[in-house]
Amino acid sequence: MSPELVGLDDIRAAADRIAGVVLRTPVIDLPHPESPDISLHCKAESLQPTGAFKLRGAYNTIAQVIDQARANGIVAQSSGNHARAVAWLARRLDLRAVIVMPDAAPPNKVAAVRALGAEVELVPAAERDTRPLDWAAKGYVHVPPYDDPRVIAGQGTIGLELLEQVPDLETVVVPVSGGGLISGVATAIKVLRPDTKVIGVEPVLAADAAESLSLGRRIAWDPKRTYRTVADGLRTTALGIHPWEHVRRYVDEIVTVTDAQILAAVRYLAIEGRLVVEPAGAVAVAAWMQEIVPLRRGTAAVVSGGSIDPQLLASVLEETS
Repeated sequence: MSPELVGLDDIRAAADRIAGVVLRTPVIDLPHPESPDISLHCKAESLQPTGAFKLRGAYNTIAQVIDQARANGIVAQSSGNHARAVAWLARRLDLRAVIVMPDAAPPNKVAAVRALGAEVELVPAAERDTRPLDWAAKGYVHVPPYDDPRVIAGQGTIGLELLEQVPDLETVVVPVSGGGLISGVATAIKVLRPDTKVIGVEPVLAADAAESLSLGRRIAWDPKRTYRTVADGLRTTALGIHPWEHVRRYVDEIVTVTDAQILAAVRYLAIEGRLVVEPAGAVAVAAWMQEIVPLRRGTAAVVSGGSIDPQLLASVLEETS
């Protein structure tokens, strides 16, 4: 049996639940580099307290199991942004937290999680999604990064906000990793405004979701393939089981961008948009800059992560071409 889809009522309940903890992020207009009369509406999730949209789904999940979490602690797996969100919430709610991170995670993201007081366990990439199950067997509450209806509903609150903030919304462009973000956003958008297009974006070097949607079946890539991309937040090897069901029902298309195009978007966002964004958070903007997605006035993009390594940011800003 296919997993049950998240509904609009679930997303609206999540919006009520996370209010007061999660920021209602602004929409910032970014002029196109070649056609400055046309702007992209950037939903600046990089401005969340933990630097990414992950706070939405993490809090919506933890809030529903708070008694068990207080008694037993929580465990999560992540390459960085979900880890930081869970650690931040654990500190705020006085919970024990163990975060399983791949040993290839950026050092700045590992340090940020440890600074919040969570215990970090570094494992090979292939064990990232299995090791948390050992902690869950000990009683810890598992807070998955994307493959959970509560997480999807939390991320879907971005879609509700976009529909209110951009009245003429025609197209929404969303980064894709494990699929929790695009699943929630697409559900909210398509239920309330079915004619609005939802387009996902992945790196060429980690395009398992694009291939899955093209073939009509969920496939997985080897970590050695997905870990080649500079967009460390999008190195997930496959869409989650729950996200896949939402993607194939609600997402119109998934396109890809190169690492060079991603880094160009990071630079453009910093200089023209005044937004510091990591590569994973800039892929939707990269696709728009390259006109891989429609260049029209009613297009919005989720700018999803601001946890860029300072040395990488410095090198990108030094580029002159």
